[in-house]
Amino acid sequence: MGREFSHIARRCERAVVTAYRDLRAHDTDDVSAFLACTTLYRIHHPEASLNEARRLVAEWIDHHVVRQESGPTAGCDCA
Repeated sequence: MGREFSHIARRCERAVVTAYRDLRAHDTDDVSAFLACTTLYRIHHPEASLNEARRLVAEWIDHHVVRQESGPTAGCDCA
């Protein structure tokens, strides 16, 4: 679980991936971890719709956690 996420450029993306991994490591079920991370994203981006937040969080979790890829991802324009 202690992976380095310095390659993730967006702070919100890094926060989401780190939170998801930490929640899952502490036995939080997948759906609850996903919902918490969606809320976290919307704290960073209150302008985002719920659907946009869910889509980005799902993409980031799939990319970084499920497929364990380290390349860039689609997402918001923040740094």
